[in-house]
Amino acid sequence: MSEITPTRSAVLELDEERRAMREGYRFLDEKRLLLASEMLAELKRYEFAARVFNDRLREAGAALRAAVARHGLDGLQVYPPASLGADALQRVGRQLLGVPLVSASWAAPGAAMTPAGWASPEGERSRELFALLLREAAPLAAHAGNLERLRVEYRRTERRARALEEVLMPEMDAVIADLESRLEEMEQEEAIRVRR
Repeated sequence: MSEITPTRSAVLELDEERRAMREGYRFLDEKRLLLASEMLAELKRYEFAARVFNDRLREAGAALRAAVARHGLDGLQVYPPASLGADALQRVGRQLLGVPLVSASWAAPGAAMTPAGWASPEGERSRELFALLLREAAPLAAHAGNLERLRVEYRRTERRARALEEVLMPEMDAVIADLESRLEEMEQEEAIRVRR
């Protein structure tokens, strides 16, 4: 039984609170749909970036095998690495319902590569392909981070919506029904007392 004194004003107040809860639930429900929609779009972008990355990875792996065959593992370990440049990574941020989303890419090709004293076509090809592979990793990482942030926000929104739908709104309905029932009983008692 409710601890609230049964009055019409208490019922009206609780009814207003119930309307606010329903409005909040509708907002959270829409937010869930928007987040799910963005997650699907981000997943498509991630899958495309992953395909590109995996294609580059296969090419780089084949080039590495050829370079190891030519130079040996020890010779390839001292081969000069590709330089990507200090400011090559570009990040662009945006917000979706308070969730920070990032796009990342390499703005410019890498800086000039240090020439190898014992350069070979296999070694150069391997170095170039691994530099390209690293450039493909930036958008892939950004998409993976976006998916994780969207997932966390979706779960949080889902918990809040379920709490409203399954706990708070039914409790509020029960309290209002109890108050209305008690008010009705009090009015009937008053009517009987007036008749006597």
